Amino acid sequence: MRLLTLLILSMLTLQSEAQQTQAMRLLYQNNEIPGSLRDSSELSDQETPKLYPYVLPEQDKELVFLVIPGGGYSGVAIAHEGHDVAARLNQVGYSAYVLYYRLPSVQTMKDKRFGPLQDGQVALSHIRELHAGKKIVVIGFSAGGHLAGSLSNHYDRPQTASLSGRNLRPDVSVLCYPVVSMDDEITHKGSKNNLIGPAPGANDVALFSLELQVDKNTPPTFLMSAKDDLTVPIENSYRYQQALQKNGVASTLFTYDKGGHGFGLINPTDNRDWFAAMIQWIEALDDGGNPAI
Repeated sequence: MRLLTLLILSMLTLQSEAQQTQAMRLLYQNNEIPGSLRDSSELSDQETPKLYPYVLPEQDKELVFLVIPGGGYSGVAIAHEGHDVAARLNQVGYSAYVLYYRLPSVQTMKDKRFGPLQDGQVALSHIRELHAGKKIVVIGFSAGGHLAGSLSNHYDRPQTASLSGRNLRPDVSVLCYPVVSMDDEITHKGSKNNLIGPAPGANDVALFSLELQVDKNTPPTFLMSAKDDLTVPIENSYRYQQALQKNGVASTLFTYDKGGHGFGLINPTDNRDWFAAMIQWIEALDDGGNPAI
């Protein structure tokens, strides 16, 4: 059964990628990127932010997903943490968008700390315009989980003038084996170094330690992680959930005993399906963002 599921997902992804490559759109109008140190014509394909739509033609569900792959802020794992996820969301009736965001770079950004957040906010705002009245779920993996968590807590920090006054808050967050904290005891040091540098100030450590940024307005959150994750310790998820609980924000944590890090949709060590559990939990939320009793 697991092999059949993998084969079906692979076929769906190949088909969807072939369709979506033609539909890929540049994230910024005329590809003019605020805060960029280079003209858009000077940016490589890997330095150019993009949005891949997986939009169902007759989607009447109230949720639309923004999918943010991981990669330690040094790459974007857009296949198994991006296109595969969007394809499965389509399979269960949801439209989705996959974000290829810029990686922090002093060569291309005026302030590399906020480049990924800017791309995430622009993507979320664009989706909200296209799907007026729909709720937006942001789902991120690993460092993409950190970016999704940043969107969920720094929504009141618009990164461009054009975003000022817009609703930049996701309605629901899904954080998969996420980098949450910049605390050296539990952080993923590669993600931390790439985003805020090897010797950041205390203010940056606090600002990008998302467990310290949670408040009562942080969106309801589904967390997923494996207890044996040596790359991004599950303590990241524990701390984030503790902060959510302290502030009265609805949350749940789906854990695996084994699985390590970066497995995407399918944990080969465990038959339980976190994705199905995630959809069930989100669909049970009431209009106030609380789980149905």
